Amino acid sequence: MTEQLFTLPVLKQLSPAISECQIADLPMLAISHAKGRAAITLQGAHLLAWQPTGEKPVIWLSSKTPFQPGVAIRGGVPVCWPWFGPAGQPPHGFARLLPWQVTAHSEDDQGVNLTLTLKDSEETRKLWPHAFTLHAHFSFGDQCSIELESHGDFETTSALHAYFEIGDIAQIKVEGLGQPHIDKVAGGITAQQQGALTFDGQTDRIYTAPEVESLIVDPVLDRTISVTHKHNSDVVSWNPGEKNSISMKDMADDGYKTMVCVETAAVTASQISTSAEPARLAMIIAVK
Repeated sequence: MTEQLFTLPVLKQLSPAISECQIADLPMLAISHAKGRAAITLQGAHLLAWQPTGEKPVIWLSSKTPFQPGVAIRGGVPVCWPWFGPAGQPPHGFARLLPWQVTAHSEDDQGVNLTLTLKDSEETRKLWPHAFTLHAHFSFGDQCSIELESHGDFETTSALHAYFEIGDIAQIKVEGLGQPHIDKVAGGITAQQQGALTFDGQTDRIYTAPEVESLIVDPVLDRTISVTHKHNSDVVSWNPGEKNSISMKDMADDGYKTMVCVETAAVTASQISTSAEPARLAMIIAVK
């Protein structure tokens, strides 16, 4: 799937490293640099791909996702904001479903920096009665960093709902999640994690005392993906398992085998943005 993103016709060249393309019905930015490549749809400021030079793709994207206006993309890094999960409608907030604007970009030998911005509108105020400016800052080089920065007076819950490409869900382990967590598959009970997280069927957990760095240890692809979390209260890990994967129209039946979500999140403690100080949520992804 990743390879297709970088063979789309170029509609406009924004800079030497950034080009505008179209994937199905959605405008997309393709980033191609000596340090690596990436792709982002303007809908949702949604990172579809990041691949450092010399490495396999790091971000997982469903081969079955429809690229249609107002339809959630399955995979990549959805921006869940201004709420997480079913706290409002649409689920995971409206930020991932609306078109954003490119407001800044730069590049040098070390990589590419890009900012996309979403502002409140008549449409958003019907769903959530607040004035806001939301920036998504991306940096692509030896590492990939994503930072949400929200300006206004309000409280939010949010997540960078990252899907990572893995060799085999049955063989990976995720370290650095901490012990206490809310197990949503087990009805929302609070439990204690012993050692690293491994996967045997559907998994959906909110870790409420995570470490700063989570490690996705992948013996099949022979790599470890590092996810550093900033300004978060929680880390969420999710895999739909076989039964749910089969039931999801936007995921291949065996899609669950090659993906795992490790999400930088503010779920159990809401974030407060004031006119004096924006709220932030950030992740840094690297391959070890």
